Amino acid sequence: MRPYFISDTTYDGKTGQVTAVLGPTNTGKTHLAVERMMAHSDGIIGLPLRLLAREVYDRVVGVKGGANVALVTGEEKIIPPQACYFICTVEAMPLDRGFEFLAVDEIQLAEDPERGHIFTDRLLYARGRQETLFLGSETIRHWIKRLIPDASFISRPRFSTLSYRGAKKISRLRPRTAIVAFSASDVYAIAELVRRQRGGAAVIMGNLSPRTRNAQVELYQSGDVDYLIATDAIGMGLNMDIDHIAFAGTVKYDGALSRRLKPAEFAQIAGRAGRHMNNGSFGTTANVEPLDDELVANIEGHNFEAVRNIRWRNQDLVFTTNRDLLRSLETLPAIDGMLSPRDPDDYNAYKALIRDEEVRKASQTPAKVRQLWQVCQVPDFRKTMHDVHVRLLREIFLFLQEKNGKIPTDWIAKHLKSLEKTDGDIDTLATRIAHTRTWTYISHVSDWMDDYKYWQETARNIEDKLSDALHECLTQRFVDRRTAMLVRKLKDRSQLEALISDTGDVHVEGHFLGTLKGLKFNADTNVSSTEARTLRNIGNKAVSSEIALRAQRLASAPDDSFSLDGNGQIIWQDTVVATLVKGETVLKPRLQLLASEQLNGTAHEIVVKRLNDWVSAHIEQRLKPLVKLEELPLTGPARGIAFQVSEKLGAMRRFELNEQIRNLDKKDYGRLKFGGVRVGYEHVFMPILLKPDPTALRCLLWAIHDEREEIPPPPPAGRVSFEVTGNLPWTYYLTAGYAVFDKLAIRLDMLDRLAGLLRRASRGLIETAEPPKSAPEEAETKAAEPAVAETGEVPVAISVSTDQPTTVENIDTVIESAVSEPAEGAISEPEKAGEMEAPVPDAVEKQEPAETAVAVPPKKKELPRNLPFKPTHEMLSLVGTTREQFSLILSKLGYEALGEGDEITYQRKSFKKQNRSKNPRHNKDVKPKRDKESVKPVNALKQPRKAPPKVKEIDPDSPFAILKTLGKK
Repeated sequence: MRPYFISDTTYDGKTGQVTAVLGPTNTGKTHLAVERMMAHSDGIIGLPLRLLAREVYDRVVGVKGGANVALVTGEEKIIPPQACYFICTVEAMPLDRGFEFLAVDEIQLAEDPERGHIFTDRLLYARGRQETLFLGSETIRHWIKRLIPDASFISRPRFSTLSYRGAKKISRLRPRTAIVAFSASDVYAIAELVRRQRGGAAVIMGNLSPRTRNAQVELYQSGDVDYLIATDAIGMGLNMDIDHIAFAGTVKYDGALSRRLKPAEFAQIAGRAGRHMNNGSFGTTANVEPLDDELVANIEGHNFEAVRNIRWRNQDLVFTTNRDLLRSLETLPAIDGMLSPRDPDDYNAYKALIRDEEVRKASQTPAKVRQLWQVCQVPDFRKTMHDVHVRLLREIFLFLQEKNGKIPTDWIAKHLKSLEKTDGDIDTLATRIAHTRTWTYISHVSDWMDDYKYWQETARNIEDKLSDALHECLTQRFVDRRTAMLVRKLKDRSQLEALISDTGDVHVEGHFLGTLKGLKFNADTNVSSTEARTLRNIGNKAVSSEIALRAQRLASAPDDSFSLDGNGQIIWQDTVVATLVKGETVLKPRLQLLASEQLNGTAHEIVVKRLNDWVSAHIEQRLKPLVKLEELPLTGPARGIAFQVSEKLGAMRRFELNEQIRNLDKKDYGRLKFGGVRVGYEHVFMPILLKPDPTALRCLLWAIHDEREEIPPPPPAGRVSFEVTGNLPWTYYLTAGYAVFDKLAIRLDMLDRLAGLLRRASRGLIETAEPPKSAPEEAETKAAEPAVAETGEVPVAISVSTDQPTTVENIDTVIESAVSEPAEGAISEPEKAGEMEAPVPDAVEKQEPAETAVAVPPKKKELPRNLPFKPTHEMLSLVGTTREQFSLILSKLGYEALGEGDEITYQRKSFKKQNRSKNPRHNKDVKPKRDKESVKPVNALKQPRKAPPKVKEIDPDSPFAILKTLGKK
């Protein structure tokens, strides 16, 4: 494809290398192109906005001199006779000469519905003799590869990071912020609000002249105002010292309809924040909803959907007749993915004009058809009604058909004279500037008027006067000079200082601004005057310094200077500085720092780290057994149990762990017991955590992880049981160490001891009746009972020598030596889930009969099963309840009452009765038959027990002597 703007006399049939430099904003693409252009003897660069073209022009002039640089835009042309570097808008790039270097910026605008066909045309045909650069986003990469297969690509990363800061009120936006809106009315309203609250703001819109725009930018860059209110005109390469972009709207009118910004458009505007190596941020304001997480991630990571369609319009126009020109303009793209532009202004104007009979008669020759099309190229800068613009073009064309072929001088003078007025409001002045731009464009067509240079100068002078008046009007309306003067004065600490009292009250110039508590500044909301609000805003400097000092003191404060209250708030110097919120796990809550915006950067990070370290150490200190579970040398099911118990803050219902418990071996029981975990009859819990202090912390952590609005108080300290009130879930009480039966809460350790006593009683190992006994009989009975821990713990005793302390490193050795031989007479671990028998020894060592035999407990098969029993005083005292409540507990534990009155006894329900199915054949009135073998006669209890045989005495010097200690606490 032939580079059409290089003439046949200079084009040698070869073009230089085509390179696409792609990347997000603030990657230095435009800077690179300008430097490459100035490295050649001549060059041209096409830019998307005339404001950006003016900025680049001023920069190149500073290096190469005004005589060597040309500026060509739609309405402004500065072309010295010897100019060799052309700075242009893309539409205004000259097509009648060649350059060694050529660059087009923002080439991804080829997808724009209105202007896209111009960028597509440059992509297809515009080439430099030695070097061609196309600058833009990564989203256009595949189209460049498709249209220019031999092009090379350079990807440039962003110099600084761009991060999301969420939504903030306009009054809380920090200085050096640009607020972006998408209508003139919104821009004016926001600028007025910022004037009242912050002293003033600069305003930038696309319809401003370069002179007005430069004056407003200087107002912002000089520091006279700290805020910039702009449209999306700042999104295309305007470089200013902006730290934060705040979107005051997310919907724009694109010429046809109002639509939400595309992700790439969000990124293009947000990318103006941060310059070179300075990081930037973006967010929303003015009641705009926070941006979606996915959109934020795409903007921060510069990941956007590739451009699907680009716009194309035929450039090989046929000017033989009006009909031929119209047909050539309506030629459809021949490449898939290319679309025709959306109703271009010049095309619509041409169709309207050729319907006019007088115009049609005057455009019968190819030359006149070409001239008519040239007239239609005049842009509608005024954005008036279409008919008004067409009437202007008609007059111009008909004037050109007169005898001298020029536009009458008096007609031009009349129009320009009406625009010389500098009175009026902002909109009036902006409209006059737009009209002047139209005449500036017309004056640059030298064939249309006599002494065109004079009219160019006249139009430029009028535009300059109107631009100065518009800048002054914008400044008067949106900058409070008195407040701005205070702002500048307050920047000098020698002239004005804020005073902070011992109580934290902040005053500036006698105005009370607010109170500083801890790291948070609470501003006085009663301040109403503009001056007072400005003083408050500037007084933040003193507040920032004080907060920074307090942050340093907090970071170096000892641990005992912090405390955690019952609401999850961290107290430092009697002030709340942070609060705990839900984190990754229940034992690792997240810290939410209560600090003002003045605390940021490194100081903020240091404070957060110090408080996080303290919280971790505080939790570990108060819940050390729970935290240390991770360090135990556990494997398999034991490790799974420890992990789940830790996640549940030290207490779980046993049936939830049945599968792991079934797979435990004796060493696992020992390791869990060493870590403080008790595998009980009904629950798996950590008894040491049932004390009031760890219980209070566990309840607090539960409430934080459950994201409770109100933190419930911990259960009353020291209570074995109590009645439940309120609507707290059972998981709260389980975390606190209590099992809930209906409205009755029982502490887990007492419930576990009770469950053990009940099982022993049902096996005949406890005398529940209380007949009088003689001393020898009582001693004989006690000697016959096996040594079972009344708490139901794992009866594996770990005997530790005083010469070697038990630690995590040597626990395996200790447990192995302790459980290598089962203790004689020891009762095994509490029943696994689903078993209904009481804990009995798994095996009894067979001993050879000896003269000195010791009594051996009966084997498991020999013990009676499911005997009725009466509650003892010891059982009642464990849970501290009434008999009615005690009956409820026994019912929940699987026991049913038999008899009435003083003769009432309890017996464990049969498995079928506890798990009665929903089969309608089951009748509640029919009593289930008892298994005769499972119930022993009541008088069996009265039969005297046989004395257990004596076991051979073990030599105390034997290595098996440790077995004597097993079963003991």
